[in-house]
Amino acid sequence: MAFPHFMDIAIIMCSASFAKIFSCPPAQGETFQIQCYQCEEMKHNDCSTPEYIVNCTVNVQDMCQKEVLVKPDGIHYRKSCASSAACLIASSGYQQFCTGRLNSVCISCCNTALCNGAKRKRPVPSMATQGPQISVILALLLLIVSQA
Repeated sequence: MAFPHFMDIAIIMCSASFAKIFSCPPAQGETFQIQCYQCEEMKHNDCSTPEYIVNCTVNVQDMCQKEVLVKPDGIHYRKSCASSAACLIASSGYQQFCTGRLNSVCISCCNTALCNGAKRKRPVPSMATQGPQISVILALLLLIVSQA
């Protein structure tokens, strides 16, 4: 039995729903363009609004990059399009300087549209979503107690 080549597996995976979660290279003849937020040294503004959206260079800049710099006068943001190689090298090179303290530099890379925007806050579960779960647990406890 012959094992499939890596590229064969990648093509199969990229043709499935896998491609919605992970970045896949464009098929031959297709183009790939991502949108990112782009700004330089924005102080106290993470520039995650529509006026900062740019189209990255087709088939070259396949990632979004985000730099967060902690300076004496506050937090500064720098966002841009980047090639995956350049972004990953920069982020790994600055990893030791990403402390969150003064003079900290954190660089992150991502590969989905507008992924270098503001962090999304996780929704806090409400009692409406917890209610049914609690009801089931209480019902099971009552059943156990009534059978004892």
